[in-house]
Amino acid sequence: MGNNVPPHAPLFHTKRAVTLLGGGAVARADLDLALAFAPDLVAADGGAGHAVAAGHLPLAVYGDMDSLSAEMRAAIPPERIHVLAEQDSTDFDKALRHIQAPIVIALGFSGDRVDHELAVYHGLAMRADVRCIVLGAHDLVVHAPPRLVLDLPAQTRLSLFPLGDVTGQSAGLVWPIDGLAFHPARKIGTSNMTRGGVVDLRFDAPGMLVILPRDHLAAVAQAMREASVWSRATGAAWV
Repeated sequence: MGNNVPPHAPLFHTKRAVTLLGGGAVARADLDLALAFAPDLVAADGGAGHAVAAGHLPLAVYGDMDSLSAEMRAAIPPERIHVLAEQDSTDFDKALRHIQAPIVIALGFSGDRVDHELAVYHGLAMRADVRCIVLGAHDLVVHAPPRLVLDLPAQTRLSLFPLGDVTGQSAGLVWPIDGLAFHPARKIGTSNMTRGGVVDLRFDAPGMLVILPRDHLAAVAQAMREASVWSRATGAAWV
């Protein structure tokens, strides 16, 4: 592998949901939970070591491989390892841009280094045409599609954090967002609450993160599967 690997790795294409495993701390129960929703396992660099230690062989591994030990690497079929040596992107982005799947549940990318976690959310915004859920120890985070319709119990904490200029409309929130001009340095929407039942969120542009307790993974996964996403090429919505 190494320098003999071509610069463009093959895509991982599947009609099933994908669990993308990163190198951060991952509880075995969390991995089992993610795989129950998303059975095709792909790893980003050192996440492959977590997979092997848990008794799973990832179907593909993407990254610069600076965090994957030789012992763990030897346990994985070499044709599944795709070395992307460039340092202009994170291992999360390297993996995410090579996955074509209905939905991705990313695990092992939050809760450790703050700079790494912020880079992951930057990656979500860059890959707005990917339906991805970042699953943490307490919360989950998605990059909002143009419209997100969720069925949630009353008094569910729902936070909105913009990464740019975003406006939107809402139904089903205690504090509606209609007419608010969100921006990370001026207006954020953390610690909102749901009224109970359908929550309908609409946004005029990419850049909004939606944060919910991880207990609602099933509802969020269903909603993300059904949602349109943003096209990187045009900024428009497509299915």
